[in-house]
Amino acid sequence: MANGTVALEEKSFYEESTNKYSGILSWLLTTDHKRIGLLYLVTICAFFIVGVILGILMRLELIAPGPTIMEAQTYNTLFTLHGVIMIFLFIIPGLPAIFGNFFLPLQIGAKDVAFPRLNLLSWYIYVIGAILVLISLFLPGGPIDTGWTFYIPYSVRSTTNVSLAIFAAFVLGFSSILTGLNFITTVHRMRAPGMGWFRMPLFIWSIYSTAWIQIIATPVIGITILLVIMERAFGVGIFDPALGGDPILYQHLFWIYSHPAVYIMVLPAMGVVSEIIPTFARRTIFGYKAIAFSSLAIAFVGYLVWAHHMFTSGISDTARWIFSLLTFIVALPSGVKVFNWVATMYKGSIDPKPPFLWVMSFIVLFSIGGLTGLVLGSLATDIHLHDTYFVVAHFHYVMFGGTGTIFFGALFYWFPKMFGKMYSIKWANISVALFFIAFNMLYFPKFIMGYMGMPRRYFDYLPEFTNLQVISTVGSWLMGITMIIIFANLIYSVKKGKKSPENPWGGVTLEWHTASPPPLENFHEIPTVTHEPYDFSQLEEMKHESK
Repeated sequence: MANGTVALEEKSFYEESTNKYSGILSWLLTTDHKRIGLLYLVTICAFFIVGVILGILMRLELIAPGPTIMEAQTYNTLFTLHGVIMIFLFIIPGLPAIFGNFFLPLQIGAKDVAFPRLNLLSWYIYVIGAILVLISLFLPGGPIDTGWTFYIPYSVRSTTNVSLAIFAAFVLGFSSILTGLNFITTVHRMRAPGMGWFRMPLFIWSIYSTAWIQIIATPVIGITILLVIMERAFGVGIFDPALGGDPILYQHLFWIYSHPAVYIMVLPAMGVVSEIIPTFARRTIFGYKAIAFSSLAIAFVGYLVWAHHMFTSGISDTARWIFSLLTFIVALPSGVKVFNWVATMYKGSIDPKPPFLWVMSFIVLFSIGGLTGLVLGSLATDIHLHDTYFVVAHFHYVMFGGTGTIFFGALFYWFPKMFGKMYSIKWANISVALFFIAFNMLYFPKFIMGYMGMPRRYFDYLPEFTNLQVISTVGSWLMGITMIIIFANLIYSVKKGKKSPENPWGGVTLEWHTASPPPLENFHEIPTVTHEPYDFSQLEEMKHESK
């Protein structure tokens, strides 16, 4: 695919820096896209661990009817913080900010992103937004308790510290927009010679599609948040019905952003899957152009389905069936991807290493999440299941079973390239199996409870739900153990793991043509792309080049 493999004696980006600082300042003031990706990795994983702990505490409260370890107000605060942290601080930025930053320039044969200083600013804005969330916990009024959707009228009448918490979400939106602008410019202007649009890796297509959503949809939630702050501060009647406002308008504005945001979360995960499957099946991806265009189709149609969140809110019957139809249509490009992934594996020489096992978990869990989404997209069934645990289960199967699973899949796939070390394959395999078991124990009972009528977000429940709640809570404990194994394996490997081969998985995209970890400017010389993507005839050429 390329010429110009980096010489082995070239120093890695860990050992060398473009700025004049050393020590911690060389990281905090860096403009190297790889270091910025790692800064995101550390901060995002830290918030993820906090979110997991809050989730386990919520499940512990629900192990039995009645109060167990907390009161109702504390529970409301915990599920709000859990949602805000997991959505705004982990899932939305996770894959684009970490792996997009680290691998987008490497995969297109560039030395860095188009705007390196803007890239560093994006990380600082993310950190500032996160700090504002933390500050809001301790100021007068106390932690926000509205749920991560900040629904009106409660979010304008609650006495908790809503304004600062949602202003933090406003600030985080700027980080998302700047990252999207940077990625789009990089893809358009900095591809290596010979890399046309249909020679780009599919991960780049997914990041590119995501970046357009970040730029176009994020300002909508920013404006909405400012309107809520104005309403709380000045009593302007925009959303609050007591002031002549319209709470349904808030729901429209919120979901016009937040449903495309689902694809900000899922599209990069689908891109990672499209990288891992060809590598471990040793086959060219089936239907390359179909997968590439399906990413753009998901990004486009995703703007048109927001009101399926509002079938019970009071919209017209005509709007209901139109948005229901659009919801079914948006499933088509996702189905294209799944069928093409399975077709790629057909008759492939599959090597079931940990990244591939994460992908298998993703396909099962995300398919369950997607199919149950169609149940909620159908008008008749949504009336029964709206605001029940069924929605909670569907949401987690799509978000955590989809994006979260592939977050770990990407980490295990690119870890040797990022750190130049290998982790324990045995413990990685154990963690995948435990994750799959724990996930289904934790979330599948919620489908059953939702069908039985258990409302979501409730602090207490009727005795007939006890057995399913206990299974779900035990699943949360197993999930916590799984997270400990995953992070212990990776952190230990960073410090004491065996040196990784240059290309441990036999990948053929450009990042595997350079050293592990990559040198400061990625390539000794800018590569020239001569092959189609996922052409495994390159492997012999790569072995010859490395010698």
